[in-house]
Amino acid sequence: MLTDHFKDAFRAHPAGVAVITAYGDAGPVGLTASSVSSVSADPPILVFSLASAQGSAGVIAAADTVVVHLLGARNAPLASLFSRPGTDRFTPELAWENLPTGEPLLMDAPHALRARVLSRTAVGSSVLVTAEVLNILASGEPDAPLVYHNRTYHRLGSHSAL
Repeated sequence: MLTDHFKDAFRAHPAGVAVITAYGDAGPVGLTASSVSSVSADPPILVFSLASAQGSAGVIAAADTVVVHLLGARNAPLASLFSRPGTDRFTPELAWENLPTGEPLLMDAPHALRARVLSRTAVGSSVLVTAEVLNILASGEPDAPLVYHNRTYHRLGSHSAL
């Protein structure tokens, strides 16, 4: 019962949307996350959680470096693509490339933060990952933020300002 109420509470709490990518033994991987948060500006450190350590999440959890793509409203299809398990994500139709350091970069994201993993901590059924930002790449055009609220993607803009 508490678990259901907890999920309901966070379903009502909007969160920014990101796609986290890494390169593993089998190639590039990525997943959609709404758990990304800044921890420190100096040095620039962020945190995110992974619901499991299997599949793409397992590769990202084990990676030394990742790229955290902060998505804009026009990236809602990208967020949907990377949220579906078992789909072929890194196709020729997707605008992406490997950085010289190996990580996959999604070219259309307004901001991409390349980060070095500092720690991995098992917390409940999740893994909490902290990472130091090494580079900030503004790869895409500026866009209104994409947020996730009540199982739906939303655009923030002047219409939503109070």
